[in-house]
Amino acid sequence: MGSASSSPPGNRCSEPTIEVSMQLEGLDALAFKFFREFSRCEYCLKVVGYREQSRDAKPDWSALARQLEDVFSDPPDPKISVAVKYLLENPPKKQIVDNGSLAWENRLPDCESQAQLILLLVKRVRNNLFHGGKFNGRWLEPGRSEELLKQGLVILEACIENDGLMNEAYNQKAI
Repeated sequence: MGSASSSPPGNRCSEPTIEVSMQLEGLDALAFKFFREFSRCEYCLKVVGYREQSRDAKPDWSALARQLEDVFSDPPDPKISVAVKYLLENPPKKQIVDNGSLAWENRLPDCESQAQLILLLVKRVRNNLFHGGKFNGRWLEPGRSEELLKQGLVILEACIENDGLMNEAYNQKAI
């Protein structure tokens, strides 16, 4: 009654529908590095106990911000100073819906501290990339995107280097 399938058993797709290239270059490679480091930081946050107080395993970036306030309000390293200054002067925009259309909001969020603001801006860089706000087959504002990614990586690195628990988890010493 039924027709025989031409695909091998267990294989419903005979050809991949999405081309994947592992030869990343330039901005694509930088975005991959940013995603990778952001993911590692979120893992570290959760494993060392910087988690929101809920049943869901959500990282608590605000708890980390409280621990690192001095690092971002009076940076110990010129690289961190440059990254903080860049993010404050050129913050990533927030994608919103305005009267039924996608738009960009160019407003800094209200935060308790500078550290919380800086970490929120790095999360916004991640959200814009991950949720498709900055890339649709081609990079939107590639120069700006590159600089936001680079400075975001500096901030993520500062989090790892300046919090002992995060550093141990990142380097797999405490796990």
